[in-house]
Amino acid sequence: MAAEKFAKKPILVGEKVLLRPFEEGDGEKMLAILSESEVQRLTGSASDDQEAGTAMGSEEIERTRDWYASRNAQNDRMDLAIVNRESRELVGEAVFNEYDDYTNNVNFRILIGSAGQGKGLGTEAVRLFLQYGFEQLGLHRVGLEVFSFNPRAERVYVKSGFVLEGVKREDFRYNGEYVDTKVYGILRSDYERTEQLKS
Repeated sequence: MAAEKFAKKPILVGEKVLLRPFEEGDGEKMLAILSESEVQRLTGSASDDQEAGTAMGSEEIERTRDWYASRNAQNDRMDLAIVNRESRELVGEAVFNEYDDYTNNVNFRILIGSAGQGKGLGTEAVRLFLQYGFEQLGLHRVGLEVFSFNPRAERVYVKSGFVLEGVKREDFRYNGEYVDTKVYGILRSDYERTEQLKS
């Protein structure tokens, strides 16, 4: 059951990043990250540049604060903060959600703000999350979706062992232009094969 898998929020330690449960005050830091126009665009939170550059309203700010304050109490998902070990700065989040108890499959998503980009933090965070998911939680498949205008993220996913499973053509629209959504997945067997190639 999901509650048995996700009740415990682990601390995952890598060379560059620390993934940990959200703490008091993290909501403010995530608000700043989520307000970045590039994060808005890449996560599909905005439909054009104007919307991506628009500040959050007071109600949305309050909802977001409450959201991050409640993450550790959620038993049906796992939300962890991504911290740069060198600077000790919170730079993003990694999430397992939409868990299917029957198939033992889960959705994955990750976002990293500008302060954490281009340093290999995302690559290591993905690796740590997959390692925990397959080796500790015993997952069967981890899936994700990414927009075709985010090739940097795609490279990280492929390097981590994800396989392109399909394309939802013109599934999203940004600045009036249609964009494909790419569907990736990694099975336990894919993960094990990727780990064997590294050793």
